[in-house]
Amino acid sequence: MVTRRNFCQRLAAAASGIAPVLAAAVPQSIAAERINVFAAASLKNALDAVSLSWQATTSKEAAVTYAASSALAKQIENGAPADVFISADLDWMNYLADKNLLTPGSEVKLLGNELILIAPRDSRAEARIEANFPLSDILGGGKLAMADVKAVPAGKYGKAALENLGVWTSVEKNVAQAENVRAALKLVAAGEAALGIVYATDAKAEPSVRVVAMFPAGSHPEIVYPAATIATLANPDAGEFMNYLQSAKAKAIFEEQGFLYLAAVIGD
Repeated sequence: MVTRRNFCQRLAAAASGIAPVLAAAVPQSIAAERINVFAAASLKNALDAVSLSWQATTSKEAAVTYAASSALAKQIENGAPADVFISADLDWMNYLADKNLLTPGSEVKLLGNELILIAPRDSRAEARIEANFPLSDILGGGKLAMADVKAVPAGKYGKAALENLGVWTSVEKNVAQAENVRAALKLVAAGEAALGIVYATDAKAEPSVRVVAMFPAGSHPEIVYPAATIATLANPDAGEFMNYLQSAKAKAIFEEQGFLYLAAVIGD
């Protein structure tokens, strides 16, 4: 029998490249055991802390599965037992909305973020990000780590920024694409990539990298993390968890982790 816990363990393994996942529907009685949250990989540190705070407050558990928003949205489409989805962009939330998989009226624009250029902690790389800045020269033949530029929000934001600044074609051949933004972060932290494009919150969570420069906000689409409950398998407590994400306690945790808080606070 496939339990929610086993399914989440398999999906988490797939997100880290350990094992493939086959999405499977589960009985409602199993799905109601605890809140199952599917969230963008860049949320891990902050959402882990929010989930622990929610558990301490309510004595209820939230099992969080982290991966690229694109991968999670596809899993939800294929029947994965998610109660709440938090994407790193509006596109993948809209993808599920178009398929009538979201609870009507539940979507909230929860968080914002900033896009940055990072290097290994001991790197001496410097840059001033502006139109036609010499990114290829700064790389010096090394790799530029990015999340998948065709599907993963961080990669899409990054490519858009480089295109708008007129430097994408000069570095395209040097791009090392990763399955999600945290995987791109690890490439830089391990010294396997000379530079990387990640969110500001990712750099804050990884002491082995340093910020080289921040991308101008106007160089890429606004970074928005929407959250919503899933219509097909929503746990009765999913709405309560969504409300907690909009509480003053959650706001403080997200902001301490470097996120921009966009939602209106509706709880204590």
